[in-house]
Amino acid sequence: MLAEPFNWQPGMWKMLIVVMCVALLGCLQAQELQEHVSIILLGATGDLAKKYLWQGLFQLYLDEAGRGHSFSFHGAALTAPKQGQELMAKALESLSCPKDMAPSHCAEEKDQFLQLSRYRQLKTAEDYQALNKDIEAQLQHAGLREAGRIFYFSVPPFAYADIARNINSSCRPGPGAWLRVVLEKPFGHDHFSAQQLATELGSFFQEEEMYRVDHYLGKQAVAQILPFRDQNRKALDSLWNRHHVERVEIIMKETVDAEGRTSFYEEYGVIRDVLQNHLTEVLTLVAMELPLNVSSAEAVLRHKLQVFQALRGLQRGSAVVGQYQSYSEQVRRELQKPDSFHSLTPTFAAVLVHIDNLRWEGVPFILMSGKALDERVGYARILFKNQACCVQSEKHWAAAQSQCLPRQLIFHIGHGDLGSPAVLVSRNLFRPSLPSSWKEMEGPPGLHLFGSPLSDYYAYSPVQERDAHSVLLSHIFHGRKDSFITTENLLASWSFWTPLLESLAHKAPRLYPGGAENGRLLDFEFSSGRLFFSQQQPEQLVPGPGPAPMPSDFQVLRAKYRESPLVSAWSEELISKLANDIEATAVRAVRRFGQFHLALSGGSSPVALFQQLATAHYGFPWAHTHLWLVDERCVPLSDPESNFQGLQAHLLQHVRVPYYNIHPMPVHLQQRLCAEEDQGAQIYAREISALVANSSFDLVLLGMGADGHTASLFPQSPTGLDGEQLVVLTTSPSQPHRRMSLSLPLINRAKKVAVLVMGRMKREITALVSRVGYEPKKWPISGVLPHSGQLVWYMDYDAFLA
Repeated sequence: MLAEPFNWQPGMWKMLIVVMCVALLGCLQAQELQEHVSIILLGATGDLAKKYLWQGLFQLYLDEAGRGHSFSFHGAALTAPKQGQELMAKALESLSCPKDMAPSHCAEEKDQFLQLSRYRQLKTAEDYQALNKDIEAQLQHAGLREAGRIFYFSVPPFAYADIARNINSSCRPGPGAWLRVVLEKPFGHDHFSAQQLATELGSFFQEEEMYRVDHYLGKQAVAQILPFRDQNRKALDSLWNRHHVERVEIIMKETVDAEGRTSFYEEYGVIRDVLQNHLTEVLTLVAMELPLNVSSAEAVLRHKLQVFQALRGLQRGSAVVGQYQSYSEQVRRELQKPDSFHSLTPTFAAVLVHIDNLRWEGVPFILMSGKALDERVGYARILFKNQACCVQSEKHWAAAQSQCLPRQLIFHIGHGDLGSPAVLVSRNLFRPSLPSSWKEMEGPPGLHLFGSPLSDYYAYSPVQERDAHSVLLSHIFHGRKDSFITTENLLASWSFWTPLLESLAHKAPRLYPGGAENGRLLDFEFSSGRLFFSQQQPEQLVPGPGPAPMPSDFQVLRAKYRESPLVSAWSEELISKLANDIEATAVRAVRRFGQFHLALSGGSSPVALFQQLATAHYGFPWAHTHLWLVDERCVPLSDPESNFQGLQAHLLQHVRVPYYNIHPMPVHLQQRLCAEEDQGAQIYAREISALVANSSFDLVLLGMGADGHTASLFPQSPTGLDGEQLVVLTTSPSQPHRRMSLSLPLINRAKKVAVLVMGRMKREITALVSRVGYEPKKWPISGVLPHSGQLVWYMDYDAFLA
């Protein structure tokens, strides 16, 4: 007898689906519970591990262990097992729980964490193989599925390669599990070393596996910059630009000195230690274009990279540096240096940064950090322009209404008078929106910050303060890459900072006593791309007992060099003298002929001159001045390598020269660079012949290369040294190789030629050229002899006397 078919009712179908979903969810939860993460802390007994990393790992365990994750923690170092276990146990004694956790629960959690943490010596390839076998055996024994492994490199960078090789060869997790390798700064010493380190690590790990830590990105106020900008888009969209922002200050001040760390500081100094990484990262968060989705790590990193691409190159005049007075003595004592040793390492630096894009053009970004200062504090401060004029007296101004009060937004990173992370918004700006993890705060009565009482701000602080490393460890665990430094962004940062570091390598920093005694000695000002100390201080070539000589103690030295007049002085005084002489020549030419034709050389030496002319010569007859280029690299005029771009950045954008009086070299024609058939050199020659009487410039400014070249006329190359051509195409031994240059015969037609030579690096060629005769094929500079004009050499003491 056949059974009757079962009649399924609609309600029974629903019940079956619910049962199946519950069963499936249970399976998924069971599977999730089986996922295991092994965390290996290399350098587990070091200072960073003791101060921050073990506590951060414990916090990670507290946050995640109850969410279906299983953990094991392996503290590793080179120390032998017994001693290493003792050191690690001592480090783990200081673990603490959140304030709101009951003591009994805290003790239970700490005990469980200690049971999961073990020490092991990782020294040889066999040690790494043994670690891998132990992890696999643990997984198999407990029936766990491996989710991934985190290797935290809390070790010096010189150890990275060996560790990376061992991890890659014998300690990677199995298929389906992830590997995350965490690297602490420093990431190189300059662009070249950073590139080497990146290439080496890239041979062992994929980019997505590497997490370069900048702990500033884990600080709560810094981590809030992008979410704050996102949540307050409506209020900030119209304000966050050059039309409304007066300047941005990104500051990290410390009261401690470098005692005990002078070996590190001698190698890195304050710019590499703080500005190149921490403060630059904050700058990118403030300045970047806001992605539509700030949760997209890829979009955030891409927009940060765009900021690096828009940064204007730094010059020596972009920075001021200082050193606290006892630093050299500390170095001599700690590093066993002779009594005659004096360090040039800066312990204080302020740098003026400009971003050449439509949003930020012309807005100064000030980055500043130093040791042995008067307070410990860090912040990013956006100061808005104020064009209001209030008729009522100040006593009637209301904080939430008066537009005459300062308008500013501060991401207070920590310490200082507030003593905690905070976000402060002037009440006369807007009432901000923040996430529920931030609360409105009240500070001590009478507290003033940045010129205003705390009551003038909407002030917020985190509900629960968290250490930066704890925040970043959580991001590593969850695979969030936006809080870390990619290889591309790292190399872009070093490309930006390396030229400044090289230019400051031989600059003596200003000495300061330290602490409150600094007074106004480190105060600085900025103007037209230059940053300078507000107060004059004696130049001290070799710091030592007794008062240092003032630049005014040395007269401007007037003598002869190669049978022509020589002007020599300290660099600042020399630039001032040259600028005065150029202005006087210009005024005379305009008075006699109605116009002044000035041909300017490219490179780094004239930058300080351009800045001096832009900021201190308001009587210069710019309206009647024609500006020509002595030479140009064969790159687009918008390229940072272009001499015209340097002239534009440091002079033209600050003075009023009629655009038809500006004559860039035509190196880019027909979408090609310096193609012979485009006849760019001939075009420029015809333009000179048409506008400059007798093709005789009123003044030509030249430099001198370390190989004796001038303009773009190079040794062992006959091009442009004689003949009828006024403008020539030449080849440089360094990139970009192709150049366009005025010829030597044209230069020698000038009414006056000034040769500017600056820096200790020019001392050798200066001495050599002083002895040679007329040998332009070997030393093109020796061929500069105006036929009926005057040649004057301008050399600073570093180049002339060294």
